[in-house]
Amino acid sequence: MHIPDAFIPIPQAALYWIIALIFLALAIRWAKNEMSEDKIPLIAVLAAGIFALQGFNLPVSMGTSGHLVGGALAAIVLGSPFAAVFILSLVLIIQGLIFGDGGLTTMGANIINMGVIGGFVGYYTFHGFNRLVKNPFLSAGVAAWFACLIPSLACAIEMFFAGTFPLVPGLLAMGIYHAAIGIIEGIVTAVVIYLLSKARPDLVSSTVGVAA
Repeated sequence: MHIPDAFIPIPQAALYWIIALIFLALAIRWAKNEMSEDKIPLIAVLAAGIFALQGFNLPVSMGTSGHLVGGALAAIVLGSPFAAVFILSLVLIIQGLIFGDGGLTTMGANIINMGVIGGFVGYYTFHGFNRLVKNPFLSAGVAAWFACLIPSLACAIEMFFAGTFPLVPGLLAMGIYHAAIGIIEGIVTAVVIYLLSKARPDLVSSTVGVAA
């Protein structure tokens, strides 16, 4: 899902960068207001974990790749979709600048897809589904699945508007792969939140809805 350089025309890439920078500014404001001493180690661990999860790439047709995202996990654990934007932006910047994973011109689109869309879809799906089933771990798994699938479809749509590959084959390629990958992401997300709720319920009681 890391879009490389030259896959999006510069004018479109610049528009995605502008949108991404707006959300990144809001995410930085969230970090300034919410980043207390007890949350800094958790943010660092989440960032490192998401970096590792995204390092496992599966090739998808037409030159792109599929992998776990991590936006839902960050948003649910830290209680804000802007937490996902903040953490995913850090991860994507390091991946792009140091490891060459994802282009620099297309980084705005990557931040929108994985950080913004992934974070907001994950956060609001979790809270909406949890109101129905009253099970935060199942809800986290479902939210993570959607937060993996929907960004991949957004990526395919962006590639269509960029003229990189046709819409329906792109949606099928990205959607099918990430629907399967999303099952893994859902399980990982549910397990991590379950383990956190058992080991450090004080860190997630207010965001996940488990007793401290």
